[in-house]
Amino acid sequence: MIEVEAKAKINSFNEIRTKILELKAEKIKTEHQEDIYFNSPICDFAKTDEALRIRKTKTDKESNLFITYKGPKIDKKSKTREEIEIGIEDENKCRKIFEHLGFTAVREVIKDREIYRYKNYEISLDDVKGLDPYMEIEALVEDGTDYSEAQEGLFKVFEKLGITDGFERTSYLGLLENIDEN
Repeated sequence: MIEVEAKAKINSFNEIRTKILELKAEKIKTEHQEDIYFNSPICDFAKTDEALRIRKTKTDKESNLFITYKGPKIDKKSKTREEIEIGIEDENKCRKIFEHLGFTAVREVIKDREIYRYKNYEISLDDVKGLDPYMEIEALVEDGTDYSEAQEGLFKVFEKLGITDGFERTSYLGLLENIDEN
């Protein structure tokens, strides 16, 4: 799948939440996410713009585990990239496999996320530990298909919510790493 995504820093969850609900978006869930990012023994994912993580998710009703690979961004406007994700049963066994293959854990990213559905888009309000509030909007399209229509629509949704600038292409992992460097 191709994940067509953009995010922007926001001033207030309450202000944006009100605007999201005015669009008649449906709240899907609130989710706690804990991501452990890994780096490759072959290449530096920070330099190749790739990501590999184990994600734990928890809602009031369920908990899940996933491995996610994200390829390099494929345009200069958004965070659009290939995303491959599979469910797993055991985080510790997966982590051990990665480590035996030479992958090293880089950092944990923890966030609470409110997720809304608006047309073909998922809107997320993200409270990331160590960062200011952010909003992401994403759509998924099949591999090999033109993603420009989804991307154009995504930015129209931002515009409807009053956001026309301040977009951020750096991942939450990268933003946290940048804070550590300063």
